[in-house]
Amino acid sequence: MKLYIAEKPSLGRAIASALPKPHLKLDGCIKVGNGDVVTWCIGHILEQVEPEAYDPAFKKWQLEHLPISPSDWKLTPKSNTRKQFTVVKKLIKQADTIVHCGDPDREGQLLVDEVINHVGIKPSVKKTLQRCLISDLNTSAVKQSLSMLKPNSEFAPLSISALARSRADWLYGINMTRAYTLQGQKVGFQGVVSVGRVQTPILGLVVRRDLDIEQFTPVNFYDVLAYVQTDSKTVFSAKWKPSEACLPYCDSEGRVLNKALAENVVNRINQQPAIVKKVERKPKKQAAPLPYNLSSLQIDAAKRFGMSAKSVLDTCQSLYENHKLITYPRSDNRYLPMAHFHQALNIVDAISHSANLKRECSGANCSLKSKAWNDAKVGAHHAIIPTAMRRKGVLSKAEQHVYELVARQYLMQFYPSWQYIDGVIELDISGGVFITKARHTTTKGWKELLVSSILQKESNDTLPTVEVGQVLHCDKGELVEKQTQPPSPFTDATLLAAMTGISRYVTNPDIKKILKETDGLGTEATRANIIELLFKRQFLARQGKQIRSTLIGRGLITSLPESMTLPDMTAHWESMLDKISLKEQNYFDFMAPLQQSLLDLVGYARCNLPVGLKGLKQKNSNKFKASSKSVKKKYTKAKK
Repeated sequence: MKLYIAEKPSLGRAIASALPKPHLKLDGCIKVGNGDVVTWCIGHILEQVEPEAYDPAFKKWQLEHLPISPSDWKLTPKSNTRKQFTVVKKLIKQADTIVHCGDPDREGQLLVDEVINHVGIKPSVKKTLQRCLISDLNTSAVKQSLSMLKPNSEFAPLSISALARSRADWLYGINMTRAYTLQGQKVGFQGVVSVGRVQTPILGLVVRRDLDIEQFTPVNFYDVLAYVQTDSKTVFSAKWKPSEACLPYCDSEGRVLNKALAENVVNRINQQPAIVKKVERKPKKQAAPLPYNLSSLQIDAAKRFGMSAKSVLDTCQSLYENHKLITYPRSDNRYLPMAHFHQALNIVDAISHSANLKRECSGANCSLKSKAWNDAKVGAHHAIIPTAMRRKGVLSKAEQHVYELVARQYLMQFYPSWQYIDGVIELDISGGVFITKARHTTTKGWKELLVSSILQKESNDTLPTVEVGQVLHCDKGELVEKQTQPPSPFTDATLLAAMTGISRYVTNPDIKKILKETDGLGTEATRANIIELLFKRQFLARQGKQIRSTLIGRGLITSLPESMTLPDMTAHWESMLDKISLKEQNYFDFMAPLQQSLLDLVGYARCNLPVGLKGLKQKNSNKFKASSKSVKKKYTKAKK
């Protein structure tokens, strides 16, 4: 008997639909016509055991027990999915051949692998264990994936990398959460001080941004505009560019801080000739943006519709599992395999019947091949795109919004480049340099698909027709007084953008390079949940669309060693985890230094009380006493 093990019931049903009929639905599995069986996990049906499973003394939280570091790791079935685990276990024991059908990512690889390894299989079955990568739940796509099975052994490094991450997050979360919760009690904090390898640096981003805003002191700066008239009486404005001699009176961004200097320039240029020194008109073009991965989709949905990262992910899952209208949503990739190109006509047709995009579909040229189609840049999964399935049921408002975003981004691949002309005129007025710029669109191309509100924000100016050496006339100068502005508070969109582009917030060049080459803070699959957990733990709060740190959140960040609140450690981890997945480093080289760092961090916690949390209290903190079962549930969620 061949056994297919899916990650979720929805994927299991999709696999069964592509296998011979008739189907017999049994408890926790489906038997297909040729005698093979499809079963499924329900996400992670195994979890790390509680610390007290290693030593009963660990049931009571005490500093002298830390760090807790198992030498022989143990997993146990989750209580709410134990029944399904029993079904899967029995079928694994009966199977002659097994096909691993976990989601096509690092977590999906580990999720099924750990069940197979926990149950144990015969060497002969292990040798023939196969892997199926499915990113589209429609039957034709699933059939194609089932015809392209690979040896599961090829994905062992990916699984080991995920295992190392999972165990490291457990070690870090369990030990740091216990240490700071116990120390927090000494300063009167009531609640659980949840600390995580990813969540804490994210909180640090928000806290530092909020403090920058509160401590910001505005500074006046001054621009000078010259209003210049051409021979045809056309008037345009040009902005003064301070010379090197003026730099002592400017800030680091070249803004003039001395009002008298700016006023002097205004007085000098009134009713003076303006000599054209340079004229440039450069034709340029820009290809369509790539299709979405999850983070870029979450960012755009937050900007357009004010959706949280979690709501976008949940909506995507519904579109993928329930409606089968989009491909696998937890993707970190923005490219498409060449094999998908021939499906374009069918997908565009499906979009025209599933969204209010008939005009956009009719303008798509499916013979165009954008840079998105690139086999060399496609990993275990590809970009999120619509499927060839036409909408059958009714979509919720959120589903309509997200589907339309995905569909528009896909249709852009079949529109020509946006073409425009960037123009620059440089003038000499009384010895000063003045510059005017304009951008003029010549071909909208893929920008035809942008919504009107976005198009309206884009200028489409043209420069006056002038020639080098021509003498124009400056009617007057104008002093424009402005103020420096504090950074804006984070929103869902900007916080996600900061997490994916975390290298911008790092000064160490080596760490910055690592973060540029990795996914940033968190993964596509975890970012939404991590942000939501920070709200649940009362470290963050919403003020309209803004995300702000609470007193508890600030108290935690100001109490921790700086290294725990910065993304540097995560960058180092991700670099090593990527090397494990590429067979460039082994599991033990990653875990050994972690053990030592835990000793150092626990030692720091013992010697430094979290005074920033003094006297603070979490709501319902009476539920979170260190001796209660609820606290164990709370801190086991601190793995990330």
